Amino acid sequence: MSELITAELVDLDLSAATKDAAARSLAERMVAAHRVTDLDGFLADVAAREAQMPTGLDGGIGIPHCRSEHVNAPTLAFGRSGAGIDFGAADGPADLIFLIAAPAGADDDHLTILSGLARRLMDPEFTAALRAGTDPRAVAALIRGEEPPEEPEQARVETGNQEQEQERAGTGAEAAGATGAAGSVPFRIVAVTSCPTGIAHTYMAAESLAAAGRAEGVEVTVETQGSAGFKKLDPAVVAGADAVIWAHDVEVREKARFRGKPLVDVGVKAGINRPAELIAEARRKAERGEIAAAAGSDKASGSGDDDGDRSRDGNGSGAEHAHFGVRLRTYLMSGVSYMVPFVAAGGLLIALSFAIGGYETASAKSVADHFVWGEADSWAALLNQIGSAAFGFLVPVLAGYIAYGMADRPALVPGFVGGAIALTVNAGFLGGLVAGLLAGAVVMAVQRVPVHATLRGIMPVLVIPLVASAAVGFLMFIVVGKPIASLQNALTDWLNGLSGSNAVILGVVLGLMMCFDMGGPLNKVAYAFAVGGLADPTPGGLKVMAAVMAAGMVPPLAMALATTVRRGLFTKTERENGRAAWVLGASFITEGAIPFAAADPLRVIPSVMAGGAVTGALSMAFGATLRAPHGGVFVVPLIGEPFLYLLAIAAGTLVATALVVLLKGARRTAPEAAGDAGADGSRVTVAA
Repeated sequence: MSELITAELVDLDLSAATKDAAARSLAERMVAAHRVTDLDGFLADVAAREAQMPTGLDGGIGIPHCRSEHVNAPTLAFGRSGAGIDFGAADGPADLIFLIAAPAGADDDHLTILSGLARRLMDPEFTAALRAGTDPRAVAALIRGEEPPEEPEQARVETGNQEQEQERAGTGAEAAGATGAAGSVPFRIVAVTSCPTGIAHTYMAAESLAAAGRAEGVEVTVETQGSAGFKKLDPAVVAGADAVIWAHDVEVREKARFRGKPLVDVGVKAGINRPAELIAEARRKAERGEIAAAAGSDKASGSGDDDGDRSRDGNGSGAEHAHFGVRLRTYLMSGVSYMVPFVAAGGLLIALSFAIGGYETASAKSVADHFVWGEADSWAALLNQIGSAAFGFLVPVLAGYIAYGMADRPALVPGFVGGAIALTVNAGFLGGLVAGLLAGAVVMAVQRVPVHATLRGIMPVLVIPLVASAAVGFLMFIVVGKPIASLQNALTDWLNGLSGSNAVILGVVLGLMMCFDMGGPLNKVAYAFAVGGLADPTPGGLKVMAAVMAAGMVPPLAMALATTVRRGLFTKTERENGRAAWVLGASFITEGAIPFAAADPLRVIPSVMAGGAVTGALSMAFGATLRAPHGGVFVVPLIGEPFLYLLAIAAGTLVATALVVLLKGARRTAPEAAGDAGADGSRVTVAA
């Protein structure tokens, strides 16, 4: 096994001013050491990981890292910056920069070394030695762990197959010693840490929580769910725990083990930056008797704010440290993400029924009473009625899973009930949004009420659904339902009356939203706005759906075209992604442009936004309509004004392509003259 870091991979005078420049400078050392095969491809993977969550940590540390197919051996490069580089940490720039490169199939031994480094970064003596080092060879040896062994005073951290057994064994005695002297049983916490790549943040959060536990006299046992797999906590340890902390940015595996315990659910960086607060919060929840009834749910975790906080905690209460806007966005995206499959299935079935039998199919008799096997109209009616049944769930599912995003499983019943009532009072899509938020808020309020231990078991399955459903039903029927229905009708009338400049302006706004984050929150808001109009289609709503889908096709199509007409501006990896982007764009999968945006956001994102705005405006101006919520070019026969619709997409694609080629070409001129990397990752050297 080759050494993870050598003196050649150490730069004690890193002169880069930005995180991108720092990553490039350190990556060039990896290329020179034959550890990285494609510089630009590897940097694109680093940028994509950085786009998920900033990698700056409190204490002046930056740890950009990724797993990449362009890495042939696990490698670590270290740079020390005198001026500091902003990696997004709350306490300011970082002066210690670690670039971690792991192959796509990195072996467990190397990942264990990387995880060990991540833990040591939590040791002030280790970071102080790095800042004081003057010899690259000595610094490399220090990072490799070639220094005198430390005293075995470590918190008990369960690390699965990552850590040595003796380190785990010493933890219980250490934590118990902090409180056992007084003859009392220590407060016990089990924790799970994980991050998207499972290389660094996972283990740093584990060490940070363990250290905070030692300081507080709390017994902390951590399960690290890293890249090399994980070993489950001993069921007896979980059963004996007083509270649970999840510090994660990917889904916690086998969550049902933690059901019924007070739970603090945050992002992994919160576990690194403020572990003492998380431990204090876990103790408060245990004292209040808050039970995480839904800890065993399989809901995917959303990302939080810059500190990594979730928009919820495990017992359903909102994360106190997250900004309200962040929490609200996460709640709404939870509902939309569960609603989209109903939209896609129902909408495409309805659209297909129209293609077979015409629009009069919508008024056909029930196929349960009349169905003729040999008649196309009967099959069209069957498809239409199945699709309509799926569409009937849109508002209840939206409301139910908005509530679920706020307060987990106990909020599902009042959320669905509120959504169904929204349909009953004709409050529509807006009513579903409000019903979901109300249901989540009511459940969160009920969960904060202290209850006797004997009632905790029936709270999530009986008391909370009963009380919350009654409260939400009252609010929707008596208080807010009719005003929202009036607002919904006004919005429908406004959409139906759109014409001229008003329609074009709306098309521009929708196009910008669809292309800004390419599958992110703004994109989903615009898409949800469009599909909401399909539940009760009107001419204005169908125009909005057409503009949204057309604009969403532009980013991947533009990048596919750009990689075709100006191959030299893109890396080998980007050119390969460009070929796939043709199909993704044609299928209305906007996310096909994300790799390009992650690698060069300042040039790609404004370019595709301009193209999307052009397409949205033209689609609205042409009066194109669409009854299907998805499908791209494959549902063109179901589009009103199909030729003009395709013209709008082509125009926006050309605008975006021209801009991205222009901006990338202007950037490339100067670096190439200075000997920057070529498109295939090789160096371009100009003789003096």
